[in-house]
Amino acid sequence: ARAGCGAVTAKSCGPTPRAGHVNPSCLDWEHGLINAIGLANPGVEAEVELLAQAKRQLQPLGVALIASIFAGDPAEFGKVAGIVAEAQPDFLEVNISCPNVHSEFGEPFAGDPEAAAAVTRHVKTAVEAAGIPVIVKLAPNVINLPRIARAVVNAGADALCAINTMPGMLIDAESGQTLLANRSGGLSGPALKPIALKCVYDVHKACPNTPIIGTGGVTSGVDAVEMLMAGASLVGVGSALYYRGATALEEIV
Repeated sequence: ARAGCGAVTAKSCGPTPRAGHVNPSCLDWEHGLINAIGLANPGVEAEVELLAQAKRQLQPLGVALIASIFAGDPAEFGKVAGIVAEAQPDFLEVNISCPNVHSEFGEPFAGDPEAAAAVTRHVKTAVEAAGIPVIVKLAPNVINLPRIARAVVNAGADALCAINTMPGMLIDAESGQTLLANRSGGLSGPALKPIALKCVYDVHKACPNTPIIGTGGVTSGVDAVEMLMAGASLVGVGSALYYRGATALEEIV
């Protein structure tokens, strides 16, 4: 926050504590990061206290707190959102890239317009009294991203975040083993930027009046400008912090 960002997004939390995947769960490769953290979190009951503490620290700096949630079904999303609202975050990000436990094939909510809209409606209802704007985080690996974006906006999303990581895999040729313990993971960093730009452009075209947080491979000021040119209202930075720490934000600003 002191390095110049306008908001800080917390790690996604869910209904119960999760240890996540075993190491190696995050690796630097030639063109970015690949991770399979596995939604590690202390559970919403513990997270809400951490969020309240973060809010108190950020408020004097004039920097917003974006809480983030995930769950196994739409009603559970609403329940988690209601608890998180007690910490009074400035915004609530809804991570719909996790698998839908009620789906026959465990398809992520992000891949189905109706499922994504159902989650959005439950979350909006849960935080309506608190007046917390809802941001839905979209996934890149879907058949029709504009259709899903329109569905969540029609269901009440106040803003969109594009995009989450892209599924990928790395194999060590010497041993014949995958580099992540989970075998596959999500790609972020510079390799993701062309995909993110295209997704932001498509989403902005489909929902021109909805604010978009553009994320994916932003490591320089020029990257940020490109993201804004694609249609983003705000720009998210993630992997750049791994490479250069908080100085990355100072350089981008």
